[in-house]
Amino acid sequence: MKISGTGSVLPSKVVTNDMLSQFLDTSDEWITTRTGVKSRHVISDERLEDMAIEAARKALEDAGLRAEELDFIICSNVVNEYVTPQLSCIIQGGIGASCPCIDINCACAGFIHALEMAESFYKAGRVKNVLVVCAEEPTRMTDWNDRRTCVLFGDGAGAAVLTPGDNIKSIKLSASSSTDKLWQYRLLHPTPYVTKEEVDVPLQMKGQDVFKFAVKAASKDITRTLKETGLQADDVDHYLLHQANIRIINAIQDYLEQPAEKFPTNIEDHGNSSSSCCPILLDECSRNGLLKRGDIIAMSAFGAGFVSGAVLFEW
Repeated sequence: MKISGTGSVLPSKVVTNDMLSQFLDTSDEWITTRTGVKSRHVISDERLEDMAIEAARKALEDAGLRAEELDFIICSNVVNEYVTPQLSCIIQGGIGASCPCIDINCACAGFIHALEMAESFYKAGRVKNVLVVCAEEPTRMTDWNDRRTCVLFGDGAGAAVLTPGDNIKSIKLSASSSTDKLWQYRLLHPTPYVTKEEVDVPLQMKGQDVFKFAVKAASKDITRTLKETGLQADDVDHYLLHQANIRIINAIQDYLEQPAEKFPTNIEDHGNSSSSCCPILLDECSRNGLLKRGDIIAMSAFGAGFVSGAVLFEW
């Protein structure tokens, strides 16, 4: 398969570090030096499903494809206001498609997991055109009184249209169960029969543990894709990494011994938008003219679980 079109949508509300310092014990310098984030887009009056639908429409337009031509839709989402129906069904109806669809929750690595799923469908001869949408609102998961977590995140939706081709060279996924490092509990509705203790806890993160896992997993996953294809790190034109923390990105860059110009970022004005980070960054790089036909691109992401993945593809 190949990526034939991309699209993305961001909320209109921009929240700067200085705005956060008005109610948090923090500052622009404190946030920027530790994360690389200067501002982020935060959902205010938008609905996540509308953003997802618009990102999908943009990707279809970019690919020159009609929604009626889609054979499958995969939506990556961690949390949204709907428990049911699944977000992919809402997107399907919103764009006027009639194909099967499925939601996945692979945290921030969802886009790469979706590509792996789609690749399996292609190899089985089951599909011709696939839409992948990643729509996330992690700002609704955090405690906005906790400066360790709320400063990291932004919201957004990114999409990609896949069509037949031979551009995906290698995909590698990995997982290492470590559920106490990055987690959130959500209180469910009560019943007359529940006797266990239940709690409602916003997103919790052990930053150093996440940092160590992210650098190790991403470096390993990218190296595995290079080894499988016989390419070297120098052969890659662009490294599109999950925009979680600029220090993580810099550490992976150092490990691969590659120049900074190969690592485009948008974390400074987007923050971490979970699985939508990768497709949003890909769409922006494409529309800004950074990507040229034939470029080799390595993409990597990591998230709670812990789960991670990398994909190597030709543009």
